[in-house]
Amino acid sequence: MHPTEQAILPTRVVGLISGTSVDGIDAAFVEITGQELDLKVELISGATYPYPADLREKILAVCAGEAISMAELAEIDDAIAFVFAQAAQNIQIGHQPATLIGSHGQTVYHRPPKHGDGSLGYTLQLGRGALIAHLTGITTVSNFRVADIAIGGHGAPLVPRVDAYLLSHPQEARCIQNIGGIGNVAYIPPRRDNWLEKMRGWDTGPGNSLLDLAVEHLTNGAKKYDESGQWAATGTPCHPLVEQWLAQDYFQLPPPKSTGRELFGVTYLQQCLQDAEVYQLSPADILATLTELTAASIVHSYRTFLPQLPDRVLLCGGGSRNLYLKQRLQSLLPAVPVLTTDEVGVSADFKEAIAFAVLAYWRQLGIPGNLPSATGAPREVLLGEIHPSHD
Repeated sequence: MHPTEQAILPTRVVGLISGTSVDGIDAAFVEITGQELDLKVELISGATYPYPADLREKILAVCAGEAISMAELAEIDDAIAFVFAQAAQNIQIGHQPATLIGSHGQTVYHRPPKHGDGSLGYTLQLGRGALIAHLTGITTVSNFRVADIAIGGHGAPLVPRVDAYLLSHPQEARCIQNIGGIGNVAYIPPRRDNWLEKMRGWDTGPGNSLLDLAVEHLTNGAKKYDESGQWAATGTPCHPLVEQWLAQDYFQLPPPKSTGRELFGVTYLQQCLQDAEVYQLSPADILATLTELTAASIVHSYRTFLPQLPDRVLLCGGGSRNLYLKQRLQSLLPAVPVLTTDEVGVSADFKEAIAFAVLAYWRQLGIPGNLPSATGAPREVLLGEIHPSHD
């Protein structure tokens, strides 16, 4: 038991995150009670606030490796913090105010530690917590990944420990599959017999990242994503291509592992499009094939690295709204129900934002937030830097 034995009053927290798709800031305003096994989270309000178009373009350029000056980096850092602070304030309108903000910020660079050479990974999330605390007058916890990375972990995925306490089941093994720009999984065995030590988690590979980039490319920027997978659903996947792509090193690498747009980004898509030329695929076929890669990489991950297939898969993140992708996952896992976390009482749209609210809450209570079996860190650590409000 962690050093938080006293009864804890309900705490109102805002969780903020913008994922690798860079499509906007997910804000979840929640009331939290309990600690770990008795953790309860009530979603008061959830909303997504799009980035201003010019700021989104700057972020995507930085993610793609465009060179900028330190002065420009500082400006982007401040601009992201400003829109995150606005999101935190807007989500509270009409409600009793929060006393804490947990802000993941915007990842612009992520380099996992290299296997076997003892090096540390590196990660950079913009949108500094000190400025969010200053602008909102609310204590803010930010920079969650660095403590795990500092002791040799990947700093990702960070959500599995929260999933363990919100979504575990006494008899059922579950995979909680987040599909944002990148896909990540938390495997939760039945809640008994050292179940937490038996949990696993890792980044499965591309989620929506290649799909969104392909839609933008195929429509010359007119569309940003394929709503519900409707366009991909009119195409036919090219299975030889999917098999070729699944031979990529990342998919064979054993967990713990993490990835990002640095691998599954513009350059990767260009290679995929080049590979597809020989098959003379239509735009719909290309989207169907990239969707199949996301689905097949998730299932390949389960079959290769899990002790057994789960009894149930629960989807969350933007990709959980892609009905064609969900259908393909179900087809590849015929004996396993594929649902969303909505169906077990946790918002699929805002689960990641909820998780960072919980991680901030745990940080204040002195409860570790990482799961070493998921991040590869040698031990549990407190996650996040606390920036007190001076109001």
